[in-house]
Amino acid sequence: MKRIFTLIFGVVVAMAAFAQTVTPPTAKTGPMISWEKATHDFGDIHQGDVVEHTFKFTNTGTEPLIVTNVQVSCGCTVPKGWPRDPVAAGAKGEITIAFNSTGKSGKQNKVVTVVSNAINPEGASVSFTTNVLEKKIPQK
Repeated sequence: MKRIFTLIFGVVVAMAAFAQTVTPPTAKTGPMISWEKATHDFGDIHQGDVVEHTFKFTNTGTEPLIVTNVQVSCGCTVPKGWPRDPVAAGAKGEITIAFNSTGKSGKQNKVVTVVSNAINPEGASVSFTTNVLEKKIPQK
């Protein structure tokens, strides 16, 4: 008798599981930051060189994108500018980053965190690399 109840119970559970309807995922709404290029390589530079790059993005979302802050990991990297006003859906913006190689040597990999209301986590950072060579000695 226990086997019959167990079998009936198993059939009922299986039927309930298969009876669930799958609803297609709805499209996410909100601001989304899409980078033209999220990484940059400055190549070889010399100690003391200051280089900068402008990262360009588009708000591919459905609502205005608000960049509230740009955070860097050390004092050698400086965010020089980013949009202070909301970036409308479909509009473009840019963030300029400067890197000062004074006191650095060898391969450098820096990540810049972009704090915004974007709903896509992959848009939260950009990065750059460079190889810092010894300081140029002026020719006499």
